Amino acid sequence: MIKKINLYLVKPSKYDDDGYVIRHWKGVLPNNTLACIYGLSRDIEGRQVLGKQLKWRIEAIDETVQTVPVAAMLRRSREKNTKTIICLVGVQSNQFPRAADLALEFRRAGLDVLIGGFHVGGVFSTLSEPPREIQELQKAGVTMVAGEVEGQLEMILRDALLGQLKPVYNFLSEPADLSDAPLPEMPKNCLNRYAVRKVATLDCGRGCPFNCSFCTVINVHGRRMRFRSVSAIETLIRKNYRRHKIARYFFTDDNFCRNKNWESIFDVLIGMREKEGIPLTFIMQADVQSFRIPNFIEKAGRAGCTQVFIGIESMNEKNLEASGKVQNRCDDYKRLIEAYQNAKIPTHLAYMIGFPFDSEESVREDIIRLKQLGAEQASFFMMTLLPGSKDHSRALSQGLVMDNDLNSFDSFHEVFCHSKLKSHAWPRAYEDAWRSFYSPENMKSILKNSARGNYWKVFLNFFWYKNAIQVEGGHPMLHGFFRRKRRKERRKIYGIETPWVYCKRRIGDIRKSLIGMFRLIMEMEDVWLATRTRGLLEERVVLELSRQQKRVLDWRNLRVRELQDFYRNAAASLERSYQKKLSSSVRVPSRFQLWFEKGNLFSDSLTFTRHSLDDFWEGVQESLKRGRIARIHPFKVAYMGLRECILFSHFVFAFTSRTY
Repeated sequence: MIKKINLYLVKPSKYDDDGYVIRHWKGVLPNNTLACIYGLSRDIEGRQVLGKQLKWRIEAIDETVQTVPVAAMLRRSREKNTKTIICLVGVQSNQFPRAADLALEFRRAGLDVLIGGFHVGGVFSTLSEPPREIQELQKAGVTMVAGEVEGQLEMILRDALLGQLKPVYNFLSEPADLSDAPLPEMPKNCLNRYAVRKVATLDCGRGCPFNCSFCTVINVHGRRMRFRSVSAIETLIRKNYRRHKIARYFFTDDNFCRNKNWESIFDVLIGMREKEGIPLTFIMQADVQSFRIPNFIEKAGRAGCTQVFIGIESMNEKNLEASGKVQNRCDDYKRLIEAYQNAKIPTHLAYMIGFPFDSEESVREDIIRLKQLGAEQASFFMMTLLPGSKDHSRALSQGLVMDNDLNSFDSFHEVFCHSKLKSHAWPRAYEDAWRSFYSPENMKSILKNSARGNYWKVFLNFFWYKNAIQVEGGHPMLHGFFRRKRRKERRKIYGIETPWVYCKRRIGDIRKSLIGMFRLIMEMEDVWLATRTRGLLEERVVLELSRQQKRVLDWRNLRVRELQDFYRNAAASLERSYQKKLSSSVRVPSRFQLWFEKGNLFSDSLTFTRHSLDDFWEGVQESLKRGRIARIHPFKVAYMGLRECILFSHFVFAFTSRTY
């Protein structure tokens, strides 16, 4: 008799280009599928429908931030009267090779293994028979689950307890009723594993009414939209805040503005924020036409929306028409972004490279136009024929040659031959798009024009994206902070490296990451210097300098006494302004206070760029390389080092205190 059930819910990661599992010390966002299945499992446990005496151990594991403890899981499975079930959840196509390796390892130990997610759902919804990678797992006894399991998971677990698991559970023709379904729940062991703490995901609805040919959602979740009840959403948000102080959310709806309950949900959030003082914020996804919906953007801003993710996909009308993205009109993009920015909601645009009418030159021109739209953020993807999409089915019927390694189907690799983007032009255009949009010049332009109060939100997003691109060498939606690796967690086709070879690799990786992080911090410090809000005294000093026909960037050519005179004159001018504008009862800062707190020589308050510092250190480095040590002035090195420390301390203070 089974007295205990070990239910492991594992969200697999994927392999990098060297065959190692991608895992980070801190991730970016929790996985909503993992939270949904965990919530369903806890509901079944609480209702005791599988046996009142049955003891449960439910463990959720997000492999992007956690190690799958295979040895411990196998050891617990050998306990007397215990049933162990491994559920590999939310498996996307690029994660399927990793999921398959885990599944086979557990099957060799005799454990029940189930795999669900967009890859399984996609192929069962569009192909007449399962592809080879699924057939091989079925032969090994792995169960496939296609579709949503709300209302179905109880039956699957009962079959597992009875030893009667079916090879396939297909619920694609029976989309789940979400109105009263158990809600997603974040397990405690996952809460603090992400860079942004106290954050949760929530799907308020599923499905999408549109018909884009590259999308898998319409075939897996369906085009008929279904919604959770507003009361259930409110209950969950209150419970999360009361128990865990969770006040930040990512609404994973593929198109939140098409949720029929959007206004009721916003009204609930507005009431919680404005009447109860709960600091709720959220990120959502919406379509290009959302700015036409009356009150949608205005209420989203009041409800706490801190960013909207919009799939504009292309700046070329022909590409949009070819992909069935008929709801997008390039002429609407500027008005769309301005509408959100008027509500102080930063916009995040998704742009795909590899549509039929794309060429390297056209993409380059489109990115220039994209930057001119003024959006605060953008993500770039390479067109991928994802299993479950119309494009994938069409490619198979036409005999198009595609990459046979699913690990590359992540929207960041070239998986088929493009008619116009040849000879490395495609990945080159993709990389150039990232470099162009996240260049220091464009980041400075965006930050200078960002709405008041959004500066640090945008700045932190830049830091996250630049870290993934420059330091981690991957896509921001896949990579977190500080990569972790294990020598034996490597794809079999690559082979396990010897400890010595692996050690050299890791030392090189760590060295590269540290250097990359240092350069990133210096680059972002330079961006901050050029865009930060400046005090009244600084502005007045700059004005005084300009009146004297001195260039601001040359202020260091002044003598200390001359610069101090500028500060004293500016402070006196400010004091006179205070006296004129304020009543005598208001305390006015003294000249000394203004000068000491904001304008002393070593505060670098007039520094607009790091260029002079960078040029100096490059000169020192060049002298060291050439052996010209005599040319290095130790006192100047000490002085410049002091300036670096003071400047960095100001940057860190501004960063940590969010002073504007």
